[in-house]
Amino acid sequence: MELDELIPRYLDAWSEPDRSRRQELLERVWAEDGTYTDPNTHVPGRRELLEYIGVILGQFPGARIVLTSAIDAHHQSVRFTWRMVLADGAVFADGLDFGELAPDGKLQRIVGFFGPLASRP
Repeated sequence: MELDELIPRYLDAWSEPDRSRRQELLERVWAEDGTYTDPNTHVPGRRELLEYIGVILGQFPGARIVLTSAIDAHHQSVRFTWRMVLADGAVFADGLDFGELAPDGKLQRIVGFFGPLASRP
């Protein structure tokens, strides 16, 4: 799968309230032993990520994650920015993700950051 399809499908999983559909999306794009890390959590494994996304969507019903940048990649590394939009259209958060691809082209690791970088003093 090309990155311009892989990353949007990954973000679709973060927006999918139906567990079965979310699982299908993750199986297409996420390595079984992949890891997800952000400032609040570290999640090892596809099944665990499936459940974690469900918890987040339970806290923010109707929220969706949208891609807000081009997808930048070299070697097996990728980066992109995204935005969490709540059900009422309000922006909840912006973020930047760095990732690594597995040899089969699926996502092996994502490390996410929330919000913009602070200016240097």
